[in-house]
Amino acid sequence: MERLTPRVRIVWLALAIARAAILGAFVVGGAIALARTDLPNPAPGALVPAAIALAVALAVLRVFVAWRRYGVWRFDLRDDDLYIKRGVFTRIQTVVPYVRVQHVDSRRSPLERTVGLSTVVVYTAGSRSSDVAIPGLTPTRAEDLQESLRRLAIESAGEDAV
Repeated sequence: MERLTPRVRIVWLALAIARAAILGAFVVGGAIALARTDLPNPAPGALVPAAIALAVALAVLRVFVAWRRYGVWRFDLRDDDLYIKRGVFTRIQTVVPYVRVQHVDSRRSPLERTVGLSTVVVYTAGSRSSDVAIPGLTPTRAEDLQESLRRLAIESAGEDAV
């Protein structure tokens, strides 16, 4: 089983912090707006501090999940399929038979380029979750993996998927 590059934590942590900041801004902003209204039943004085506490708790949870996610993420190129294991709270195991692979792409978001990473995306012939992504790869490893998956898909093209 192969692990992702540890630098993927930087990407996941940055995304977790950005998303938590946006959510926190909405929660705290809504609480401030509600506290300043002249409704017949004014908002309790503890509403804004409670909203701040909620935003901080959600941010801590997001950062924890982003950090822990790295320790769980694994993938393996097996004889007949690609096996992916991931998930912090709910463990997800995905098996992609090579015969079901339609095409393989690689992508690099601006944040991934900043830390020197790539993501390989495998598109399958399935109807549910018809693509799987393997993030946190160096560009060289992503190219090698993309080529290996392409070759394995071509080799298994004549086989039956079931």
